[in-house]
Amino acid sequence: MWLLAYVFFFELGDLNNFGFAAPELRVQWKLSIGTVGLVTSAAFIGMFVGAVAGGWFSDKVGRKKALLLTTVWYSTFSLLNAFAWNVPGLFVTRCLTGVGLAAMTVAAITYISEMFPASKRGTYQAWIMTIGLLGIPASAFVAGEITPMAAYGWRLVFIWGALGILILLFSHKLEESPRWYENQGQLAKADAVLDRIEAHTKASSGSLPALLAEPVSPPRHGKFTDLFAPASLRRTSMLIGVYIFQTIGLFGFMAWVPTLLAARGFPVVKSLLWVSIMYVGAPIGALIAVLVSDKWERKYLITIAAVVIAWFGIMYGLSSKMVPIIILGFCVSMFIQSFAPLLYAYTPECFPTQIRSSGSGIAYGAGRLANVFGPLIIAFLFTHYGYKSVFIYIAATWLLVAAIVSLFGPKTKGQALT
Repeated sequence: MWLLAYVFFFELGDLNNFGFAAPELRVQWKLSIGTVGLVTSAAFIGMFVGAVAGGWFSDKVGRKKALLLTTVWYSTFSLLNAFAWNVPGLFVTRCLTGVGLAAMTVAAITYISEMFPASKRGTYQAWIMTIGLLGIPASAFVAGEITPMAAYGWRLVFIWGALGILILLFSHKLEESPRWYENQGQLAKADAVLDRIEAHTKASSGSLPALLAEPVSPPRHGKFTDLFAPASLRRTSMLIGVYIFQTIGLFGFMAWVPTLLAARGFPVVKSLLWVSIMYVGAPIGALIAVLVSDKWERKYLITIAAVVIAWFGIMYGLSSKMVPIIILGFCVSMFIQSFAPLLYAYTPECFPTQIRSSGSGIAYGAGRLANVFGPLIIAFLFTHYGYKSVFIYIAATWLLVAAIVSLFGPKTKGQALT
């Protein structure tokens, strides 16, 4: 749990790092809002490629290996962002960073679903997100402190984001998914992993209950096209729709708030300070998910969270004073991050083992691809219709998420993975 939380800490921070650096970059490089939107879109192009390829890669080579390699990838290219000297260079490095960020997330949520029992996997996903989400306010705070220090301060924000690579020092603590081994027909390796887990549990918690006799599952090799076969098409389509609209709504708020506040005339340093306070709500929101994720049906919890986010988002957009902006921004941030671990636990539950990571990847990737256009839409709305129109648009995306999940989502609470 702690190791997975560590990689999420820097992954979630890095998702927002360009948003934290953008206000200063606008001044130094004399960038327009449209150019900021273009560079932001670069990361989402990379995320689409990374999610789809990373999901397929995880199904082929294993959850642990995919998790580690994708973490190294995003950390390396996050570091290279710090050495960009013009907009085309930053576009390329943000795109390649996005490849690793999305691929790591898909590998990680699949790994979590397979390494924790059905009665607790939602809770542990939420605990991992709770700890990992501290990376957002931490990154906002780091950006607020180091950006004004020097002209190159924004570059240090990306160096901070590269520290996820240190997971390699502790990679021996992670086991491969025994469910993945079994699915590949590598039964001896699956048994060896379970023997080590059982031995550790006996040493820390005492004897284990006897197992019921179960037949050995034969290897099941899936194909990417199975996601669109009749057995999986409804769930694949439902999750693609959910991820498209939640990604647009999530990043429309989280990534753009510093730049939009600065564009309204608030000082850059003050804007970053306000945003860092808002983002303190993120881990609190994930703690809410810890408390409720395995107590009630997840599809209904996801629906409720999406409606609540839409409401607070509209109220935020209608506010113009410091205190309401901070409080309402705190609430939006909090409930977005209640929503995220619920969806991350729910997504891999919707697919069988042989295509679990690929299915999670195509859904996650579809959202990232859609958000290539999301920042451009926000830039257009802000330029032509003003600040409030952006938040009406964001609220509408969250209401669509609620409708799709409530109407088409399957129930998954407490069900064993297949």
